[in-house]
Amino acid sequence: MATRKNAAAPPQTPAAPPITGRLGPAEREESWQRLGAETFDLVVIGGGVVGVGAALDAATRGLRVALVEARDLASGTSSRSSKLFHGGLRYLEQLEFGLVREALRERELMLTRIAPHLVKPVSFLYPLANRIWERPYTAAGLFLYDTMGGARSVPGQKHLTRAGALRLVPALKRDALIGGIRYYDAQADDARHTMMVGRTAAHYGAVVRTSTQVVGFLREADRVSGVRVRDVEDGREVDVRAHAVINATGVWTDELQRLSGSRGRFRVRASKGVHIVVPRDRIVAEAGMILRTEKSVLFVIPWRNHWIVGTTDTDWNLDLAHPAATKHDIDYILEHVNSVLATPLTHDDIEGVYAGLRPLLAGESEATSKLSREHAVARVAPGLVAIAGGKYTTYRVMGADAVDAAHVDLPGRIQPSITDKVPLVGADGYHALVNQADQLAAKHGLHPYRVRHLLDRYGSLVHEVLSLAADNPELLKPIPASPDYLQVEAVYAASHEGAMHLEDVLTRRTRISIEYAHRGVESSEAVARLIAPVLGWDEDAIKREVEVYNARVEAERDSQTKPSDQAADAVRAAAPEARAQLIEPVS
Repeated sequence: MATRKNAAAPPQTPAAPPITGRLGPAEREESWQRLGAETFDLVVIGGGVVGVGAALDAATRGLRVALVEARDLASGTSSRSSKLFHGGLRYLEQLEFGLVREALRERELMLTRIAPHLVKPVSFLYPLANRIWERPYTAAGLFLYDTMGGARSVPGQKHLTRAGALRLVPALKRDALIGGIRYYDAQADDARHTMMVGRTAAHYGAVVRTSTQVVGFLREADRVSGVRVRDVEDGREVDVRAHAVINATGVWTDELQRLSGSRGRFRVRASKGVHIVVPRDRIVAEAGMILRTEKSVLFVIPWRNHWIVGTTDTDWNLDLAHPAATKHDIDYILEHVNSVLATPLTHDDIEGVYAGLRPLLAGESEATSKLSREHAVARVAPGLVAIAGGKYTTYRVMGADAVDAAHVDLPGRIQPSITDKVPLVGADGYHALVNQADQLAAKHGLHPYRVRHLLDRYGSLVHEVLSLAADNPELLKPIPASPDYLQVEAVYAASHEGAMHLEDVLTRRTRISIEYAHRGVESSEAVARLIAPVLGWDEDAIKREVEVYNARVEAERDSQTKPSDQAADAVRAAAPEARAQLIEPVS
């Protein structure tokens, strides 16, 4: 058949994004080229859970979106939470019914549709100490919790006698309670969940780029028209043009507002929360606990082979990137948990410590634990939206609200949010793979327990992870000194999950830094050598990464012996920065 010469070429459809939203070295360079060449509908600043949630929301509405983060995904607050998807039982006391109802709906979505591979039910005992009023008072609150949506995908509350409560948690002192109520919430590895939201955004076409710091804002007349960004790995800079910019930087919100030259509509106040991690055998219990304190509540949370105990709630006005736990913080946690434990915890029992900053909306109260966990969204200037406050559980709603607020600066109409219907990468097929875990284990020569552990970290991406060991079965052996993780997981973190530094792997892609008493030091060189070929490191780079990581751990250990925030901050701030070309204060 004859063909017509010079016929118009058919319109080109955009290339389909990688099926799993891969964030590797090749994708990183491609993303840099796109940042400088394209005009985006939205640029999102901040790689915490709200930022990646906004990027995913925008991408699934059909918008062209780029997300930039100065450090690593979840490197701030979103890797240092209590690791719970919860309605916020104690917010009922503050009459924040709307927040609790919204959070419970989000918890339900995570457990059933969006991230069943990452978010799991977890049970808690609420010990009762007052014989007259506490049981009916607490039961009424838990009844509200259940009826607002808390008992759809998890069991409802169950009342226990003192004997029943002690069977559930034998570690408790007998005189510490007169009975108890068991209830359920949900938990997730916050850093892993945030990274998976970011990868899902990339899967739907978003540019997601870490180690990319905003150093200025672009303007056309009176409106913000984009940002200038710096690659903090090599110092390159480029202008990124966009119809609107979303500031989703959490505790850095005010800094970004100053950089933009716009006055904020609200202020953000940082509240420090410290958690300790202890071995599972130090507290004999089949459920976690929620304990009332004079200021707030203290959680004892099951975490694999460990317990997470926390948190504190104190003002923080020092380094936002590296909040430091003090001896006073740790003593506070130990004092309160030991008030109910038959065998007290000691400093020697502690495997890990981490401190995070909550971005609270300021101005409502002097007591940070009473500041609102509601979020606020404002169009602070034409082309610039800021979002802050809220809680991890409601990140999806916050992201949608931020995109809605930006719509006045976008050309044409935008579609409604659909992220309540969008599973994260790894969710599809997860349940079937759980049923096939034994066969998958036999195929790869692994214990079924190991495969189930992988499924709860990667979901259906487990095939992609294990394929990296096809030509190198050694990668299916555990990481030296950190046997809960396989060597292939470190390689995958660098090749697919956006990890660029040793710290990213040991602190966020895995939780080696808080789950082992050595805090990653005894694994640091082995992991550095595993990821070096992926990231193109030579011997000097390997040595530098190990030295920087080990110095960070030493500084954190030292800070945790100091009596005050100022002393702890001074020690922690002296440690070297993995991303050496960051401009401080980070924006």
